[in-house]
Amino acid sequence: MNFIDELKRRNVIRIGGLYLVGAWLITQVGATLLPVFDSPAWAMKALLALLAIGFPLAMVFAWVFELTPDGLKRDSDLPASHSIAPQTAHRLNRAITVLLLLALGYFAFDKFVLSPQREAASVAAATKAVAAKPAATDDKSIAVLPFDDLSPTHDQAYFSDGIAEELLNALARVQGLRVAGRASSSYYKSRNLPLADIGKALGVATVLEGSVRKQGERVRVSAHLARVRDNQQLWAGSYDGDMEDVFA
Repeated sequence: MNFIDELKRRNVIRIGGLYLVGAWLITQVGATLLPVFDSPAWAMKALLALLAIGFPLAMVFAWVFELTPDGLKRDSDLPASHSIAPQTAHRLNRAITVLLLLALGYFAFDKFVLSPQREAASVAAATKAVAAKPAATDDKSIAVLPFDDLSPTHDQAYFSDGIAEELLNALARVQGLRVAGRASSSYYKSRNLPLADIGKALGVATVLEGSVRKQGERVRVSAHLARVRDNQQLWAGSYDGDMEDVFA
């Protein structure tokens, strides 16, 4: 009898297959349950190490011993007439089939039930983390809000909006300075909101506000620059001139 036939007779190959299928199933279940119980990171590694060590031991055990109605016996001490290896082989085949069905069922359950749940939980956690984390704000960033029309007749809204747009366009040409878009800034026209809320929404570190007063052909443009995080005024200035040379 050659070596392969002897392995088959002693059910070593069947026990090896049974062990591998069972080890895979234990590994998959462990990967699912260990995190639930907040197990340490080394727990999974320890489980894999134990399963790896157990495989050669199981092979040696299957080669040396045979399970009989009278208990474990050394194969070399057991007469051929007393061996129940064929019956054991049938039992092992059934056990392997059952484990394969369990493994297949777990694989389907993991793919169609557990995996979508894990993915949904990961997305929810990531979304929550992003929402909780304040957006990074570039210190070299500014938003130009629409200027207030403080003219006596309040009929210079187009002019005050034009001044703010000219300033925004000029600042946008400054290299290294990030300027919030006109459409985003215009949303806050005539909205009495805290500067910190506006700055956070636009993602800027500073905000430029101002007003326009026109009386006759004279115009005054006032502006001030404020830092969002502490509402501190960084700069303020005004311009007085005639309408005919205001854009000169």
